[in-house]
Amino acid sequence: MSETAGGPSGAGPWAASGAGNLIVVSAPSGAGKTTLCRRLLAELPAIEFSVSHTTRPRRRDEREGVDYHFVDREAFLAARDRGEFLEWAQVGDHLYGTASQAVRRVVERGSDVLLDIDTQGALSIRRLEPEAILVFILPPGPEALRSRLESRGSETPTTLARRLELARGEIDRAPQYDYLIVNDDLEGAYERLRAVVLAARCRRLRQEARRRAIAARFGTPGA
Repeated sequence: MSETAGGPSGAGPWAASGAGNLIVVSAPSGAGKTTLCRRLLAELPAIEFSVSHTTRPRRRDEREGVDYHFVDREAFLAARDRGEFLEWAQVGDHLYGTASQAVRRVVERGSDVLLDIDTQGALSIRRLEPEAILVFILPPGPEALRSRLESRGSETPTTLARRLELARGEIDRAPQYDYLIVNDDLEGAYERLRAVVLAARCRRLRQEARRRAIAARFGTPGA
């Protein structure tokens, strides 16, 4: 993996009263992150998915503009050089990036935005936006992770070994996250992820505009 690069010049904290939350979810491949995120997006209102750009080939079950924006390396590097990415990283042989303006538009209209990105990108987001909420999904152990990867039927012995090696490095970064969710039971893991998002919506900064409006009706000084 290469080191993650930051986003556009001038990027800084986006947290503001009434603004949506940046919810960043990371996990080793095979930990169940995609399943959990898709369910969250389907069942919880006022949360949108940030569709990343990537240079890797599209998988059979992936859709352009839904799972990723699939671009060639030249187009990706041109967008990076124009400062269009909030964060970008090279993972293996492929590049991944999060479009800054798309994320900003969602947050500014008060909806949460869900970013499904690797640990490099997550820590880059944290540097740009300290109020971002970082969630790491853990598999219950290496045996379970290996079994889940093998069940896909798309891994060769070489790619399987590489994914397990990458998983070790990603799990080493888990202590830098705000929340850790062990996916040993899909239903329980989903409920915990949902609880994190709902609790984030109750943070004082997110509710400050409403607090002020209510305080003003009570005639509270300094409302």
